[in-house]
Amino acid sequence: MDRYKEIEAFVQVMEHGSLASAALHAGITPVMMGRRIDALERRLGTQLMHRSTRRLVLTDAGARFLDECRPLLAQWAQAEASVAAQKHQASGHLIVSAPAAFGRLHVAPHASAFLKAHPAVKLSFNLTDRVVDLVREGYDMGIRIGGAIDPNFVAIKLATNQRVVCGTPAYFRKHGKPQTLDDLAQHNCLAFNLQGGQQRGWYFQQDGKTVTVRAEGNLDCNDGELLHRWVSEGLGLGWRSTWEIQAQLQRGELVTVLDEFALPAYDILAVYPQQRHLPAKVRFFIEHLKKTFSKPNYWLK
Repeated sequence: MDRYKEIEAFVQVMEHGSLASAALHAGITPVMMGRRIDALERRLGTQLMHRSTRRLVLTDAGARFLDECRPLLAQWAQAEASVAAQKHQASGHLIVSAPAAFGRLHVAPHASAFLKAHPAVKLSFNLTDRVVDLVREGYDMGIRIGGAIDPNFVAIKLATNQRVVCGTPAYFRKHGKPQTLDDLAQHNCLAFNLQGGQQRGWYFQQDGKTVTVRAEGNLDCNDGELLHRWVSEGLGLGWRSTWEIQAQLQRGELVTVLDEFALPAYDILAVYPQQRHLPAKVRFFIEHLKKTFSKPNYWLK
């Protein structure tokens, strides 16, 4: 029998004055309550109380044991309550990895509101386009945009994204719109260079298959925000994510082309290592981002 249950039964019996009353309070039978007391006395090798049909009388050993057990049970209850409270109150140091541009625009800006709601949390961000090893590098969670997810991780959908070819109306008035994927060779395509990790080209879907088109132009770099700026200035075409250009599309500042060849939409995810008990700081931050991203017109700002 569980030691805690035995000690708890002993204290309850003495506090309620009888086996029957203590059993009623605990939701068990008087026989079960008596068995727990018997088991405790056998394990301790001493009698803790004298029992009769009328009353219970502590032995000297029982009195000393009762004095020692009461604070122990109180401390145990306090410890359980403290742990249970953590499910509803986030605390501790939360370390988050996110893609550089997405993190700057759509993750880090929401830190202040989260910390206001959860002042016991400290937040640290690492904004990088490198796919970090969350476990090995000590992150609580990461933000991933598309790509394969390790089966040892849990992935929670935050929003949807799609890659599209876009340019300014002024660019298209001057150079015309590409009608086929082959037409991209006649346009100034602003793409990542080798250091940006996207040297293989832009991906599309044609005849049910994924195809790659080599994107070349007179400007390239390893920074997505700079490419976005160049496209917005009308210097060429870009292959950009809807999470960064949705508002410009809505305002007519950018226009998409070749939409019929665009790859299917994919998810923006919050990922974290599988674990039996998810820390409240991680759960609440994910819920905070989901709620923020789902607000009407959030992506159009």
